[in-house]
Amino acid sequence: MYNQLIDLLLTGTIDTLVMVGVSAFIAFLIGLPIALILVSTADFGIYPSKKINQSLGWIINITRSVPFLILMVALIPFTRWIVGTSYGVLAAIVPLTIAAIPFFARIAEVSLREVDQGLIEAAQAMGCNRKQILWHVLLPEALSGIIAGFTVTIVTMISSSAIAGAIGAGGLGDIAYRYGYQRFDMQVMLAVILVLIVLVILVQSTGDHIAKQLDKRKV
Repeated sequence: MYNQLIDLLLTGTIDTLVMVGVSAFIAFLIGLPIALILVSTADFGIYPSKKINQSLGWIINITRSVPFLILMVALIPFTRWIVGTSYGVLAAIVPLTIAAIPFFARIAEVSLREVDQGLIEAAQAMGCNRKQILWHVLLPEALSGIIAGFTVTIVTMISSSAIAGAIGAGGLGDIAYRYGYQRFDMQVMLAVILVLIVLVILVQSTGDHIAKQLDKRKV
């Protein structure tokens, strides 16, 4: 009994880590450039463009306003087209990624906006071009906040992966639903909750540590 439960939890944890890990990686690669575009095209940005900024902002806001469960169901045809199936770990990566990209982009945007405008003006006075300002001023100064925001994004994705698991995506959510809820087995439910708590604590503490080490404001 206990061996079977451990095997289930191990398999579910690996599936959850794969879902969240791949989705988070893609979300970071896409979300960060989006955040840079949003900040750069703002009125105070180095590439001011109201049209681009508002259009991209609207797309992000619309995507973020859709609850994850509804988004996942709505994306079933697209998911099937991308990975060939609407069930399982690979299928869950698609909606998780699409949900995480705008979420992370907004958080990263906030961190980038908090960079002291004086530093940007100083870089411009020194003759730095806009590309150099992006890579050598904005990103380094905002990196700590970006990592902290990415940590929050991953924690949110762990929660979303559990929801996805309850409707056929696999992972810990699937175990909790099929073996815990449907069979009224509280032992399984509690075990899954414990594993999720441990995952969140590990992710949050690791992210906080990295962000603290990168914080240029620390004494």
